[in-house]
Amino acid sequence: MAKYDLKQARTSCEAIPRVYSGVAYDMCILRGKPSRTALWFGSIPELIFIDLALSGALDTVALPYTVFGQINDGSIYLQ
Repeated sequence: MAKYDLKQARTSCEAIPRVYSGVAYDMCILRGKPSRTALWFGSIPELIFIDLALSGALDTVALPYTVFGQINDGSIYLQ
């Protein structure tokens, strides 16, 4: 699902690291083209900044698991 969303946003991101992947995903979305949902929900960057803070907190909690996944599996490639 995340791969599809990032391809739809036409971001320049080629891969997302597993460590702090929520923060990396939000940064890729911010660098992409605006989505059609911006017409319905108002300004999306404000919502992404809220999600960025929440993702940072949850990614910190999941850090031991994601470090293990990053070492074993590497980054998530979007191509």
